[in-house]
Amino acid sequence: MGDRFGLYQLLLTLVIFVPFERLFAARPQKIFRRGLLTDLAFLFLNGWLVVAGQIVIVTVAILVNQSILPSAVKQAIDDLPYWVQVPLVIVIGDLGIYWAHRILHVVPTMWHIHAVHHAVEELDWLAAVHAHPLDTMFLKAGSLFPLFALGFSTEAIGTYFLVYYWQSYLVHANVRLNYGPLRYVLVSPEFHHWHHSSETEARDKNFAAIFSFYDLLFGSLHLSKGRKPKTFGVDNPMPTSYLALLAYPFVIWASKHKRDDPSAPVVLSEVTANVRESAKGLQ
Repeated sequence: MGDRFGLYQLLLTLVIFVPFERLFAARPQKIFRRGLLTDLAFLFLNGWLVVAGQIVIVTVAILVNQSILPSAVKQAIDDLPYWVQVPLVIVIGDLGIYWAHRILHVVPTMWHIHAVHHAVEELDWLAAVHAHPLDTMFLKAGSLFPLFALGFSTEAIGTYFLVYYWQSYLVHANVRLNYGPLRYVLVSPEFHHWHHSSETEARDKNFAAIFSFYDLLFGSLHLSKGRKPKTFGVDNPMPTSYLALLAYPFVIWASKHKRDDPSAPVVLSEVTANVRESAKGLQ
């Protein structure tokens, strides 16, 4: 039943976003763009890895809730009606996403995981799934752990999941939407497209997933009035196949370890060569 529901959800997403991008395209772009097959691999193959990580995250969070959280706090949250819990869950969840996302950018070791997501050079709705499983798990930990640890209801958290699901596809979609004055409150496609831009001025900006005011509050907001981002991606060469992208952070980490070892120095060109060789072998 769950697999069937997931398939129906995917088909509905496809039916909505493909014509949406045709009607309101931000940039000329083909439906069968470069990297489409790799994104489909991420879509269909990442799921079980992420679910396994999610089970661990939720289990630990529930243990924290049961063994550490004061009973008065648990009772206060449990007494909140659904319609109060939902906005609280979305606000708290997105704050967790903001900081987890920012860590993925500013901590070099974590960036090698997140770079897989930023490797997309032709942005559309399906780019939302182009992410390393470790990346997705870390972001889920940022949002899910505090929500389950605090003891919010599964119904409220499930509603947040649904909002986040559609929001992820929308903000990556190749559509020209900026929300006007509300762009400083809510994350729009324009807002997130700047996050993916390879232009220097936009780097390490716009981390929030739903509420852009978090970036305004923490000094990481970038919205260039009257301009749209023109190029996407990262500076260094990236693999293009699914398996090679899964291996990418591990290849980089291994190469850096060898480079830091005086008995086995490795220069930057060798790191790039290792990544390319790994990509060839896994394609």
